[in-house]
Amino acid sequence: MGQAAPRVEAMGGRIAAIAVTATFSQMAFAKHLGVPFPLLSDWGRETCAAYGVRYDVWKEHDGLAKRSLFVIDGSGTIRYRWVTDDALETPVIEDALEVIASLAEQGPGR
Repeated sequence: MGQAAPRVEAMGGRIAAIAVTATFSQMAFAKHLGVPFPLLSDWGRETCAAYGVRYDVWKEHDGLAKRSLFVIDGSGTIRYRWVTDDALETPVIEDALEVIASLAEQGPGR
């Protein structure tokens, strides 16, 4: 997503990444990677559960988040959802960018 950040922002979008690691770990990871968007902590696992992307158990770890990507419009409606059970699989960013472009064409608030 980091490489797509300028394109997302040019279309009026914003990126935030969420993981079930502690805040201090996210801050160190963000600094190391130099990502241009916030990396947020879901330490309590509420967000991944609410979005339906929480593993019950994965490789003997409880409550981790599945790799996923969402496009959420200005009113909070999920317009695109990609989720995988394979942590090595990555999304096709172009699919999400197409949705963001479509929302940008519809105007502010979308």
